[in-house]
Amino acid sequence: MMRAVLAGLLLAAFSCAEDWPRFRGPNGSGVAASSGLPSELGPTKNLLWRVDTPPGHSSPIVYGDRVFFTGIEKDRLVTLCLRSQDGALLWKRECPRLRRDTIDKRNNAASPTPVAGDGAVYVFFQEFGLISYTLDGGERWRLPLGPFDNFYGMGASPIVAGSTIVLVCDQKRGSFVLAVDKNKGTERWRRSRPEAVSGHSTPVLYQAKGGPLQVIAPGSFRMNSYQAETGEPLWHADGLASEMKSVPVVDGDVVYINGYNMPDNDPGKHVAVPDFAAMRKFDGNNNGFLERAELPEGPAKKFLEYIDMDGDGRLDAEEWEMYRKSMAAENALLAINSAGRVLWKFHRSIPQLPSTVLYGGILYMISDGGILTSLDPKTGEAFAQTRLRTAADKIYASPVAADGKVFFVTEGGVIAVRKAGKEHSLLSTTDLEEPVYATPAIAGGRIFIRSTRSLFCFGLPKP
Repeated sequence: MMRAVLAGLLLAAFSCAEDWPRFRGPNGSGVAASSGLPSELGPTKNLLWRVDTPPGHSSPIVYGDRVFFTGIEKDRLVTLCLRSQDGALLWKRECPRLRRDTIDKRNNAASPTPVAGDGAVYVFFQEFGLISYTLDGGERWRLPLGPFDNFYGMGASPIVAGSTIVLVCDQKRGSFVLAVDKNKGTERWRRSRPEAVSGHSTPVLYQAKGGPLQVIAPGSFRMNSYQAETGEPLWHADGLASEMKSVPVVDGDVVYINGYNMPDNDPGKHVAVPDFAAMRKFDGNNNGFLERAELPEGPAKKFLEYIDMDGDGRLDAEEWEMYRKSMAAENALLAINSAGRVLWKFHRSIPQLPSTVLYGGILYMISDGGILTSLDPKTGEAFAQTRLRTAADKIYASPVAADGKVFFVTEGGVIAVRKAGKEHSLLSTTDLEEPVYATPAIAGGRIFIRSTRSLFCFGLPKP
């Protein structure tokens, strides 16, 4: 009971209860305080409005009476502000595009989600950096960053942490976490993350009673805690996957985080990888590197472009050691306390992309392939495990919850609404018939879902 009270106070401290101000809402929890949400959503079901949108994978946020998101319009990077009541465009601003980066086709240049707070909105574009606007669209400041070297493209979103904007920039080499003065746009602190490679996790906040505000940032193999105002490392927890994409969920003094690499990282399926010294026998030209033609058939040869950190087409000892650590990591959902101790692990149907949601004392986890698991957050024991729908469909969006319901959206645009509870009782399934990669937002008794072509607003008609 006390843990639930502390979690509620934490969410209330970091955002207004009726706002959805950042990726996955209040403190990244995926949970809203809204009530009166419809149980059925679709093109003809409780649709209040729909507007065309430019391409982009960023999720919508809701702040006051406004909705913010980003996109790519005629090769320009744009931030859009709509009126939440009717979807009317209030303003659109173009951001300088300093580069044209090569990004994985499943990603794009407008993937990170904006964050809002204290009467301003903050946006990150991989091909520019950070930029801040007033709620009326006036530019406050800009801070160019990069270039970045992330194989898939940057995916982590900025967050408001006290008087700063914090952004985690994990990439092949040179990963770091950055804090910027939210009023001036000047760098406050920067901390290197040498163990992190090509991650996409957006951090969350945690504050122990009487302690400083902390930034909890998952990365390769470990989760780090930094003091928000100074960047001082406070603690870390080991045992994470090598490439983290999900957002942590904080409940009292416990953090839940899921990570997945590939099937070979499931317990019992690990492939033993010799050290670099043992692999030198394959170095036919004795140049101290392992080149593609020299590598034996196996994961290293298959995934060479992923583990070749400097892109020179061959592996050195450092890159091989990172590969060994990646192959030894475990796919798991973990519960970790604020001292960095792992309390329990769960290993079945772990998602790589969707984050978990803790709602009504139940932890919900949906795999990329649509396997829904409900768990006891205290013990990690599974209550039930079912398939979200009959036909398999990939899932990129994270689940969100409010008003006694948990909402899921598949890549193909299928919306499944489940009654909150251990048994996942299905309330409705409808099809938008438009691809969805963004996570929905919930605020003011409405749910906002962005597809690759549209922004939908669903809600019950008001009397």
